[in-house]
Amino acid sequence: MITGYAIAVSACAAGVAIWAFVLVVLNRAPEKPLLMGIGGVEALLAIQVVVSVVMMVGGGRPGSMITFLAYLFGALLVLPLGTVWALAERTRSSTAVLGIACLTVPVLLLRMVEVWGGASA
Repeated sequence: MITGYAIAVSACAAGVAIWAFVLVVLNRAPEKPLLMGIGGVEALLAIQVVVSVVMMVGGGRPGSMITFLAYLFGALLVLPLGTVWALAERTRSSTAVLGIACLTVPVLLLRMVEVWGGASA
């Protein structure tokens, strides 16, 4: 796993989360620019999936394959699920849901880096 890329994606997700929480303070519902930011982070996560699969095919192995794959696909799914939830009810609270979903991404990526390095606890 490429740690630098995971850190970059985490920083982007944290930036979008901050943006979402600023909108919460301003009492704004999710709008197209925020959703586009989330889409950008999702695209970066899709690249992470491709890179991880290529590295595994090339012989790299995480400490625990099942745990790594669970975090990998969990990270890929958290933003679409949060977006569906947020779009079902366009309120200030749904913007907070998007912020929390974005904050989940760096946590999942950190665990992926740890599991790739052999820490399976």
